[in-house]
Amino acid sequence: MLEDRTTAVSPGTPWPAAYPKGYAVVDVETTGLARDDRIISAAVYRLDERGEVEDHWYTLVNPERDPGPVWIHGLTSEVLEGAPLFTDIAEEFSARLAGRVLVAHNAVFDWQMIAREYARAKAEAPVRQRLCTIALSKELALPLPNHKLETLAAHFGVVQRRAHHALDDARVLAEAFQPSLRAAAAGNVRLPLLECRPLTEWSDTPRIGQQATGGYRPTSWRPSRKRPACPYPNPGRYEDGKPLRQGMRVAFSGDTSVERELLEDRAAEAGLHVSTSISRLTSLLVTNDPDSGTSKVVKARQFGTPVVDEAAFGQLLRDVAPATEK
Repeated sequence: MLEDRTTAVSPGTPWPAAYPKGYAVVDVETTGLARDDRIISAAVYRLDERGEVEDHWYTLVNPERDPGPVWIHGLTSEVLEGAPLFTDIAEEFSARLAGRVLVAHNAVFDWQMIAREYARAKAEAPVRQRLCTIALSKELALPLPNHKLETLAAHFGVVQRRAHHALDDARVLAEAFQPSLRAAAAGNVRLPLLECRPLTEWSDTPRIGQQATGGYRPTSWRPSRKRPACPYPNPGRYEDGKPLRQGMRVAFSGDTSVERELLEDRAAEAGLHVSTSISRLTSLLVTNDPDSGTSKVVKARQFGTPVVDEAAFGQLLRDVAPATEK
């Protein structure tokens, strides 16, 4: 059993100097999960450096398209018809985010949706770092059976009133983040901060051979990715029906609905080793076209590497087993 390090920071205890000076706890509801999906509501709780709430903000957003899974978020076309466009709320949203670390549950998803909306608006989100509360709960070794928001909330006694409502989800996350942050400070735990690199161009013109789902073009000066080494040993290959385990080597091949860099970020945040090639040590290949003749698919067949599609991989990422768990 991992040690539960949720000891509260005592009054007078020095706060870690390296910690951020403020946080923006964010939740967005969207029309779906793909790169062309849109934000339909957003909420931000601003917290100071010690996690105390300063204020909160909420808005609906007209996505100018079908609202998607209404049965989940409850926002119909009629409700959204008179809502402001993202371009109308971008400035206010920026004011809420500026100079703060973006905090979210599965933060790479919220960040990618926000970054794409700003790129469509020919603007840039004023966010340079993000913190995922899933990653933080793992750093704190919280004894959670899974990493769902409701599970984290229950651990800290936070009551959810309206699940999948951006304002209430942001409130719940803020109230769960407060004791997590204090526990991290008390133990001088490293916060799992990741860089947020904004998208600077957006095109709704599909590339040849792809769906008309929109996408972004990174700036030409953007440096190549240099990820830190995965801190966990490779536990071996993925087995069907079992969870992924931290340290597993994961490779990607072909087009994905979620931008490849962001999908790789999600994998790295979960503690997986993102690999650019296939070898006998590869635990899993993620591809939406397992019948293609790409070199990675061919090698996966040769080595007997397990293969799953992007949707299945997304499900597996929700509950990655700790490296030390037997």
